[in-house]
Amino acid sequence: MNVKIVTIPHEEQRYPTVGDWVVNGDNLYISVSKMSDPRYELLVAVHELVEVLLCKERGISQELVDKFDMEYEASRSEWDATSEPGDAAGAPYRKEHFFATTVERLLAAELGVDWEKYEAEVQAL
Repeated sequence: MNVKIVTIPHEEQRYPTVGDWVVNGDNLYISVSKMSDPRYELLVAVHELVEVLLCKERGISQELVDKFDMEYEASRSEWDATSEPGDAAGAPYRKEHFFATTVERLLAAELGVDWEKYEAEVQAL
């Protein structure tokens, strides 16, 4: 598998998300929204990489994840600006998302990233 990770302007994401993955044959593309600290971008990239690897291993397709995420974002309440689709009880990749977040938090601690500042910037996008 070839893996390509790119940082892009947030407005160029396929839908309102800070990190996205697309599998195309033997190629994996991860796009991460540009942020103020390169460590933040790397944390998102690692999260996406862990999530997609677990999804592939467990037979959870990109189409299923995309459908859920895009429907979640389209029906998002105006009072909910911060929840993540992968945290939702009905997310088909909830377990994989939680594990990826655990890895992300561990790496953030090792990199000296203040999780609250990081999360605030992610949620502001």
